[in-house]
Amino acid sequence: MEPSSFIDDLNRVPEELHRVADALEAGLPRLAEVERIGRDAAARGNGVPRVLLLGMGSSNYAADIVAREARESGAHVVAELASTRLLPSAAEDLVVVAISATGGSVEILEAMQPYDRSGRLIAITNKPQSKIASIAGLTIEQHAGVEVSGIACRTFRHTLLVLRAVVAALHPAGHPLRQWIPQLPPLARAAAAANESLLNTKDDWIRPVANALASQTGTWVLAPVERISSARQSALMIREVPRHTAYASETGDWSHVDVYLTKTQDYRALVYAGSAWDEQALGWMRERRSRWVSVGGDLPGAEATVRYPGDDDPRIAQLSELLVAEQVAAHWLEHPDVPASTPERRAG
Repeated sequence: MEPSSFIDDLNRVPEELHRVADALEAGLPRLAEVERIGRDAAARGNGVPRVLLLGMGSSNYAADIVAREARESGAHVVAELASTRLLPSAAEDLVVVAISATGGSVEILEAMQPYDRSGRLIAITNKPQSKIASIAGLTIEQHAGVEVSGIACRTFRHTLLVLRAVVAALHPAGHPLRQWIPQLPPLARAAAAANESLLNTKDDWIRPVANALASQTGTWVLAPVERISSARQSALMIREVPRHTAYASETGDWSHVDVYLTKTQDYRALVYAGSAWDEQALGWMRERRSRWVSVGGDLPGAEATVRYPGDDDPRIAQLSELLVAEQVAAHWLEHPDVPASTPERRAG
């Protein structure tokens, strides 16, 4: 890992999103083979395949979002950490999609083994010559370019796009998920514009945002369940890049699992706006004099607010809002004297 190259990788986010948009418009190579696998599995089941998504870290964060969206459309799609021992047995109606940007995650490679002779094992990776491709029967590339830092930033976004294409292609014509495929290129381009706007305006917001979130006790990131991947990925970036403490929470669940710390700690929160439960969480923070930053919406009491084109579209937000946390992580790496706030016991 080369954290000093992280900022260079972030600067290429818009460019690579346009590149994957081009690939999606042209039709991802081998997507027709994905359709064949889906038809074969559906014929052996109840007309639609069962789909298992396997990943670790960022790959799992993205897979969880795609699986939830697919289930909303009536599909049988679940996401699991590859490290679990509680995976379903190989079956004729089960398609397994293994995701690893580097293609070398040991947990993924081991979890793939029971499915390697099924003919229904698909790999998604940014390195199509890696070990994962030698096990899978079919490999789909993420088209994210080389992440010089070794930190999964662009590949996280590209997983959300490419995995949607694969999951949609596994389902028969006429299924609601098939509508995803033509929607993906314009979505990728809109996300490119949103990320470019955040990069262009960074000098306006980076210091107030980074200062408001700096605390020796850590930083909390909240997002609605439909975009919980943003909170998880943002907290990961803060841990991985400057090596600072960070936690992810779903906004509604926050009031059941994290609210307690606002009473005793110097609580700083990065809130990705848009949850029906924003005000419930902010009410507790307000009462206990916590500090927070809002991204993607105007939340009363925020010490800083960051907006960008398309932030009212959850699909664009999934691919864009986390750039704020990524830039904060890079800022803290460059300024190792922060977070420097003194922990204090909160009243209330």
